[in-house]
Amino acid sequence: MKAGTELAGLDVLELAKAATVEALARTEVASDDVGEVIWGNVARPVAYHNLARELALALSLPPTAPAFTVGMACASACVAITTAADHVANGTADLVVAGGSESLSNVPLEVGRKLARALIRAAQAKTLPARLSSFAGIRPGDLAPVASGIRETSTGLTMGESAERMAAINGITREAQDAWAQRSHALAAAGIADGRLAAEVGPVYLQRGAGGGGAGGGGAAVTADTHVRRDTTLEKLAALRPVFDRAHGTVTAGNASPLTDGGAAIVVASEERARALGLRPLAAIRSYAYAAVDPAGQLLIAPAYAIPIALRRAGLALGDLDLIEMHEAFAAQILSTFKVLEENGAGRVDQDLVNVMGGSIALGHPFGATGARVILTLARELARRGGRYGLASVCAAGGNGAAIVIENLTA
Repeated sequence: MKAGTELAGLDVLELAKAATVEALARTEVASDDVGEVIWGNVARPVAYHNLARELALALSLPPTAPAFTVGMACASACVAITTAADHVANGTADLVVAGGSESLSNVPLEVGRKLARALIRAAQAKTLPARLSSFAGIRPGDLAPVASGIRETSTGLTMGESAERMAAINGITREAQDAWAQRSHALAAAGIADGRLAAEVGPVYLQRGAGGGGAGGGGAAVTADTHVRRDTTLEKLAALRPVFDRAHGTVTAGNASPLTDGGAAIVVASEERARALGLRPLAAIRSYAYAAVDPAGQLLIAPAYAIPIALRRAGLALGDLDLIEMHEAFAAQILSTFKVLEENGAGRVDQDLVNVMGGSIALGHPFGATGARVILTLARELARRGGRYGLASVCAAGGNGAAIVIENLTA
């Protein structure tokens, strides 16, 4: 859901709870059967120093079940899921809830260092005069909050500026980017209309009279995404102005993923545990890989290097895949990934197999949740089509990238 809209009153814990409750209900897994919780998140409130543990306690999951939060920017949920798979494979856990959530409507704000030090001095002061003197030297400009930015610490570039660089390096035109964006919206609209995507969405109930603040029973239910533009056209996309390089840029609000609120969760279990509980597994994780590149170059290109490694570990090639789900941070990024994969000898991606129900440009990008969303979508559509192998990939800040190969177990 686009930030600042229907879910704006919910924080990351409430979004995590909604996703986890839905995942447990759909898999018919009892709370007492959960042995571990691994959760991804990026912009976390200070109060939730370990969001995964807060989630486990809030839902009355077994207090003896370890829970920890992981972070790899936009690939955080990928890390949660592959860590869960490793724990299951190693026998240190047999049933894990893994996923992620993000509330970009409620990104924590910081204060500047000067004001922060003054506030600490005031809190430690014993008398009123001492508290007041703590703020001596503070100017009006020092009172402005410091918002979290999507900017690389090492390069100073924003994600969008890095996407512009990728477009220039790889010769990705504005027309190609807009065409991919229009495709994303059209396929997502079709997936919602025929029920495939709608079936993946669980209702989030908002408390009545809470002004949109808080989840719970008795209020309105948010049951559908409102960001997908069913009527978008190439002409409408072409009319949008570049955002990050207004004079010569190609990246616009239309061919980039929007800031989003949301959560996604899956259940990872061993074969033995699934059989004992009478569960029917949807898919198995066959391999995964993480890769990284210098952020000063092509910040979001690491999946092009992680994908061949993951495929090799699974004993597969691009041509063996039946479906591919790639996170669409920007159209420039995903089209660059196709090009670099081919240039590096991995092969040509069959784009007809990629994001067959749209991607993050249309569906949104709640940072900590996207990895779980793409894997769930991939597994469900792979099962529906009767395919065998699927690949999910997510790029991330810092020059990181993830690739996960799954196998359909429903055939």
